[in-house]
Amino acid sequence: MDFIFIEDMRVDAHVGIYAREKAAPQALEISLTFGVPDEAAQDDDIAKTIDYAVVIDRVRRELAERHFNLLETLGEYVIGLMLNEFGAPWVKISIAKIGIAKGVRRVGVQIERGR
Repeated sequence: MDFIFIEDMRVDAHVGIYAREKAAPQALEISLTFGVPDEAAQDDDIAKTIDYAVVIDRVRRELAERHFNLLETLGEYVIGLMLNEFGAPWVKISIAKIGIAKGVRRVGVQIERGR
């Protein structure tokens, strides 16, 4: 299996349980790695793989329209998109809130799922 990765994608999203987090979107960093069919490389055919530009656009669009209480739920939602709609056989996601706590650069979750 081959893998495509998207590292440190900045996304503004509505996520959190605190009033200040519900009032306005906050910056997240998302890193995503997903499996793709080997045939894409063998045939040099974009139609046989998952187009990372489409993934980036879709994730940004979905997160702009929804609110999640937990990063875990947001992560499972994105993984569901990748597995069910994009057909990825395996997905790993890392999501971090930036500067959310004093003296802490990032706080986040990492989730890995496969078929």
